[in-house]
Amino acid sequence: MNAQQHPGNGQNPVQNNGQAPGNAQAPGNGRQWHGRQPSPYNQQGHLPPAPPYVGAPQKKNWFLRHKVLTGLGALLLVGGGAAAAGGGGDTSTDTASTQSSSISPESSAAQSSSSAATSGATTKATTGATSEAAKKNTTPGLNTPVRDGKFEFTVTKVQTGVKSVGDQYLGQQAQGQYVLITLTVKNIGDKPQTMFDSNQELTDAQGRTFSPDSTAAIYMKNNEIWMKEINPGNQMSGTLVYDMPAGAKPASIELHDSMFSGGTKVSLTQ
Repeated sequence: MNAQQHPGNGQNPVQNNGQAPGNAQAPGNGRQWHGRQPSPYNQQGHLPPAPPYVGAPQKKNWFLRHKVLTGLGALLLVGGGAAAAGGGGDTSTDTASTQSSSISPESSAAQSSSSAATSGATTKATTGATSEAAKKNTTPGLNTPVRDGKFEFTVTKVQTGVKSVGDQYLGQQAQGQYVLITLTVKNIGDKPQTMFDSNQELTDAQGRTFSPDSTAAIYMKNNEIWMKEINPGNQMSGTLVYDMPAGAKPASIELHDSMFSGGTKVSLTQ
């Protein structure tokens, strides 16, 4: 008789045909439990083949997952391109407007000052040229009375290219050419005043100045104007003689009643 003994009586507690107590089989695998973990190897001594690899699920493209946003973006791109193509002609105008509006007040003030300075310089130059022209046009000419101090002068004649003055006995040859200035001098003061030819200065077309040749003036007949006292109310006529280079053109003469007077100019070309 096989009887199961309780623990503590010296008998083997396993008396149920070698099965584990209370359980005839290992859970879940249909094999009998022998008190140890089943071997992973098969009957041929090899590991079983691994199951096929299943990778992580692939994510769809962002544009595919957001079709609505992709469509809206495409519409915006098309609309922006059309607007750029249609409004491209105004870009330069807008840029110019932006650049114009970005000019600082200091730059505008500097430009205004520069323009004003340029305008002022131009106006001054124009005024100076106009004044010079007006002065030239208002310079008295031949047969026009002019005054300086106590004398009134009237130049009546200009003769150039004269080779000599005087006669065969008393005369003088010019170094270049003699230029003869015939004039009338009247004393308009209330005291006697002496006329000296050395106070009268001639200028040629090149701006060179010349003094009279008093010796040559003496050789001319009845010519005392080179040095003569004139009483108030009286007048006398005579000729001033200048030795100038051949070909020189007399342009003007400055006449004085004395050495320190201001003088008055007469044009010899009008």
